[in-house]
Formats: sequence, structure tokens, C-alpha cells
Amino acid sequence: MPQTIARPRESTLNLRVDAALKMEFAAAVEAEDRPASEVLRSLMRVYVEETRKRRFAAEARRQSELIAASEDEAEVMRWIQDVSAPEAGIWEGGR
Repeated sequence: MPQTIARPRESTLNLRVDAALKMEFAAAVEAEDRPASEVLRSLMRVYVEETRKRRFAAEARRQSELIAASEDEAEVMRWIQDVSAPEAGIWEGGR
């Protein structure tokens, strides 16, 4: 049976932040009775997802512009069929 290497579930992130911002952040999360780490993880998840969406949109735009510039309708139709195929991974969460 193959061995699997266990990845740590969590790791520590050290960062520098303006003292005034840190104090305001601490007051804000305390006022909402939420742990700062929970709020930061949530912000990080949102940022990562927004970044994925921006990259996907940029790639879609790039591909659209390439296709729009093509004068060969048959080539365009082949490309559409290729990227629409389920095995292309786009319907299964592939990026």
C-alpha cells in the first residue's frame, strides 16, 4: 500500500501591520465577538476566490478575443467543441 505524507492542517502566518490598523481591527472583531484569526481566514478565502474569478475571466476574455480574430469559421467551431467537451474539465470544477 502506498504511503501518504500527511500535510499539516494549519500553519502560522506572520505579518507586519500598522499598529493603528491592528488596534482598530482588534476592536472591530471584539465588538462582533469573533476571533481575529477566523475573520482573517475568511478574508483570505474571499480574496483567493476573487482572484480565481479574475484569472478565469481574463482567460475567457483572451480566448474570446482569439476566436473573434479568427476568420476560419470551421476552426472556431472545432475550438468550441473542444472546450465544451466534458473531458476538458470545465464542467467538473477545472480551471
